[in-house]
Amino acid sequence: MEVLLVLVALVAAALSLFSGFGLGTLLLPFFAFFYEPHIAVAATAVVHLLNNLLKVVLVGRSVERHVLLRFVIPAIPLAFVGAWLLDGITHREALATYTLGGHTFSVTPLGLVVGGLVAVFAALELVRWKEHVRLSPKLLPVGGMLSGFFGGLTGHQGALRSVFLVRMGLDKIQFVATAAWAAALVDITRLIVYGKGNPAAWFEDPSGPGVRPLVLAMVAAFVGTVIGSRLVKKMTLRGLQRIVGWALLLAGLGMATGLTLKA
Repeated sequence: MEVLLVLVALVAAALSLFSGFGLGTLLLPFFAFFYEPHIAVAATAVVHLLNNLLKVVLVGRSVERHVLLRFVIPAIPLAFVGAWLLDGITHREALATYTLGGHTFSVTPLGLVVGGLVAVFAALELVRWKEHVRLSPKLLPVGGMLSGFFGGLTGHQGALRSVFLVRMGLDKIQFVATAAWAAALVDITRLIVYGKGNPAAWFEDPSGPGVRPLVLAMVAAFVGTVIGSRLVKKMTLRGLQRIVGWALLLAGLGMATGLTLKA
């Protein structure tokens, strides 16, 4: 499973510079195999933040500051709200339990929210919803609010961010730079809320995998970002996106029903 996690992080980081599913969307279901849901969200946020900081280093000088400010000023407070809501449902009791194949599974509020949103955003990508949306540039602050809220709640900020930024008349490098700055600021915001306790304790479970999966994903994402920054053609790979989309849809449903979450 660790090998698959590394491959996903590398490929997703390379492709997320241009198109398709974001790094966080792809990593979250895999981290859920190693960590409890709230730790999986936080671990994904760490990799996502470091990956976006690397993008900032690589292309950050091309940021469109006016667009960035209009987007992140409303995004940051809503990211706090989303992260606070996630923290509020983290340790809520299971809504239901059931037995399947001799194993007992639990449907928790956290799994339902995180898995449900994974499935919803995967389904939206499968129907290519962004191609059918026409938004006015005046709605950019609304995009910041939506992206910030869902970014804080589960990390699903990329799709909403891109559908608004793509209407701002930015060239490819400006788009990547502005998106990277926006994503990094939202990631910093949500990690402040996630880590208000003792983040180190997340990985102290002697029966758990420790920080190894997190470190492997971080290194792979860095390598993937460097590779992606050297690509000059826009990559769509629609066939691959369909396969990944269906896999994410199933993974999200599995998380929502407790089937694929760490016990």
